[in-house]
Amino acid sequence: MNQTVQAVLQAGTLTGVRDAGGICRYHAIPYAQAPVGELRFSPPQPAAWRGPLDATRPGPVAPQLPSRLRGAMGDFDAPQSEDCLHLTVWTPGADAARRPVVVWLHGGAWQSGGGALDWYDGSHLAARGDLVVVGVNYRLAALGWLYVPGQTANVGLLDQEAAIDWVLDNIQDLGGDPERITVMGQSAGASSICAMLARRPRFSRAILQSAALGRGFRSAAQADALGQAFLQAAGAGSLDAARSLPVAALLAAQQAPDVQDVLRAEGSSRSQFCPVLDGQVLPQDIAPALQRAASRADVLVAYTRDEMAAFPGHAADAEGRQAGEQVFGAPARQWAADAVASGRQAWLARFDVAPTTRFGACHCIELPFVFDTVDAYAAPMLAGLPETEAVQLTRDTQAAWIAFIRGDAPGWPMAPHLQVLA
Repeated sequence: MNQTVQAVLQAGTLTGVRDAGGICRYHAIPYAQAPVGELRFSPPQPAAWRGPLDATRPGPVAPQLPSRLRGAMGDFDAPQSEDCLHLTVWTPGADAARRPVVVWLHGGAWQSGGGALDWYDGSHLAARGDLVVVGVNYRLAALGWLYVPGQTANVGLLDQEAAIDWVLDNIQDLGGDPERITVMGQSAGASSICAMLARRPRFSRAILQSAALGRGFRSAAQADALGQAFLQAAGAGSLDAARSLPVAALLAAQQAPDVQDVLRAEGSSRSQFCPVLDGQVLPQDIAPALQRAASRADVLVAYTRDEMAAFPGHAADAEGRQAGEQVFGAPARQWAADAVASGRQAWLARFDVAPTTRFGACHCIELPFVFDTVDAYAAPMLAGLPETEAVQLTRDTQAAWIAFIRGDAPGWPMAPHLQVLA
């Protein structure tokens, strides 16, 4: 039976719920103001809530279209709203214990996903590791990553940084230690961590799962062409005009033929919207900045054997593995090598668990084991996985991840050693 619990923060008192396992969950805490009206497409503004806040129910995810990976991962159903700049906290207690903290940045190619989906329920990780787990929503697709020259770019990245700032300021009142923060991300979330490390990082410990660094980020010229096509498709002559459009019109514009044509002409296979090398938020010459960024955090870097098999048009075969090696594998090992060369600690892991021949050890395959949420997935990629294997791999994965989050080694030698998890 769930009980209500309270946490007293600087801004006011949160009311959350304690589950049967003893973990307290505080849902949908605003870390920034709702990015609506004049604030749409603008950098996040500090949260304005004061006084009591009901944090007993999940909040909405950012507006989005269905994921292109649902054929592998399955799908989820969650309310959507622009008022989504929230985070969810799972903690053994809003007390003075000062536990290690892990901040989770979800994947979804910067187009889809959410921080507090059942897939990413942090309660088991929090309980097993005596940790505080924080799941973050950030703006997706055009709402978070549209580029218009002269306007602030990469506001979705600034959302993520604002969430980390909120954690630094408040997590001590939720049982966490602001001096022991690990930022963990998968896919777009992991690539975002790399981008933050190339800026002014607020953390020095990170878990990078399947960062698609081999695809790179988008140049300002490419992003400008895409942005112009998008605004035209939406029927907006300017960014101000786009601020008054219904969200549905913006989502529809993403699918417009002219927008798809610009993407095809780019020939990069990048996500439709993604971080932009605008010269202000992110440097135009990103390669040396990322090499320096690897010196700013101790890392646990993971990828999967058959990354590309989750994506339409790819399979768990030699050709798919070669493509995955270029986009995910080689850049992961290079990041770890650069970190070690600069005096940082870095560990490498690869997931080879392959329940099906169709998907193999595909992109996202590790997520159920990191969070111990296999039961939350109706995922074709997991079909036929024996329960005993799932339990053992979850135990092994969580033991390693928790050790790293707590400041220790995950249980194998540092890079270049590659630990295989299967």
